[in-house]
Amino acid sequence: MIVLDASVLIAQLDQGDAHHAPARARLRAVVKQGFGLGTSTITLAEVLVEPTRTGRLPTARAALRALGIAELPLPPDAGERLAALRADTGLKLPDCCVLLAAEEANGGVLTFDERLARAAAERGLAA
Repeated sequence: MIVLDASVLIAQLDQGDAHHAPARARLRAVVKQGFGLGTSTITLAEVLVEPTRTGRLPTARAALRALGIAELPLPPDAGERLAALRADTGLKLPDCCVLLAAEEANGGVLTFDERLARAAAERGLAA
């Protein structure tokens, strides 16, 4: 399972995003390799704010469904684990949610955020 960060999903959904073409290419490569795609509930909420605000929520939902992206809920002990990740990495809470989702899924993290990518690699969660 490859856990997607908001940076990748937002780029995928927005053709005007500077990372749109790289996001499409990386997602295609991951799917071609047979990996499933997922994103944390918190990341999903973050990604859907702009489509909700602009009336494009149904289109965004359909695009995410077409990619087969699974929503990965927070585990029951998320509070303590997220606190530990935040304390250890200094990352913001949404990024810690990505790391936690990858840990739970025994997967890797796909992101354009260098700090998050570095933290994922340090934990053996690189995509």
